Amino acid sequence: MAGSEAITMEGVGKRYGEKHALDGLDLSVRRGTVHGVLGPNGAGKTTAVRIMATLLRQDSGTARVAGYDVRTQAGEVRRRIGLLGQHAALDEELSGRQNLEMFGRLYHLGARRAGARADELLDRFGLAGTGGKAVKRYSGGMRRRLDLAASLITEPEVLFLDEPTTGLDPRGRTEVWNAVRSLVGGGTTVLLTTQYLEEADQLADRVSVVARGRVIADGTVDELKGRLGGDRIDVVVRDAGRLAEAAALLPAGAAVDPDRRLVSAPVADRMAALTRAVRELAAAGVEAEDIAVRRPTLDEVFLHLTDELRLTETPAAARTEVPA
Repeated sequence: MAGSEAITMEGVGKRYGEKHALDGLDLSVRRGTVHGVLGPNGAGKTTAVRIMATLLRQDSGTARVAGYDVRTQAGEVRRRIGLLGQHAALDEELSGRQNLEMFGRLYHLGARRAGARADELLDRFGLAGTGGKAVKRYSGGMRRRLDLAASLITEPEVLFLDEPTTGLDPRGRTEVWNAVRSLVGGGTTVLLTTQYLEEADQLADRVSVVARGRVIADGTVDELKGRLGGDRIDVVVRDAGRLAEAAALLPAGAAVDPDRRLVSAPVADRMAALTRAVRELAAAGVEAEDIAVRRPTLDEVFLHLTDELRLTETPAAARTEVPA
């Protein structure tokens, strides 16, 4: 794959009648990284993946995957990608190994190579001991790992994961996260769409936030969090009647949440600010139930960005979203 970019999308648009699924989407994904595409239902995430995977044609703009144009060189793109959709594509009655062998034969690997590849992938994803078990007896996390293994039968350069942990419990989600990390360690480029901000925080080297069919912010997780001003000190006071007094003892810009008995203020020096706050609150006799320094979360970043978008767009300019 030539160049440093595994995926590029420039001004990609897709309409369904008068409704916009994508509205000039720009995206750039570097090779050998996990790139998160974060957004709510209807933001256009799945539509973008379907275009990149050559399952859907864009109305405007250009998209290239692994160096090939998705519209004019679709066959070359398909030979270099894997796709894990939101729903498992497994035969419940077959064993894990039989499923992988079947996918290998569909990709014309031949019986011997398909069997060998199935064994490789079962071992890689911690499923070797269950490869002979029918898939209907797998847990949710095991099924998802097997589905992920199936998407890697041809050792793709680029792997699309479209909300891969939807519906999984925390254990199953962690299993899939560990599997994704191992892929990138082997050189695969992963584009991950998700609604789970924690998932993007855990896995992604960079994140593109999508709303109304276009990217509204892009950067590393730390860069996006930095848009809210860096670290904050949070103090939960025991007596809600002393919130104003606690706020006056913290750095300038403190915000008060009476319902949670919380005072939160931006700080520049984490440890110095924490030490000073503990000392001054104690000296004033303001009892704190909890006190901590933290960075903004991706949840806060996302809400901030989408609120900004809502406030800056007039109703006439706003686009109608479609499920995607």
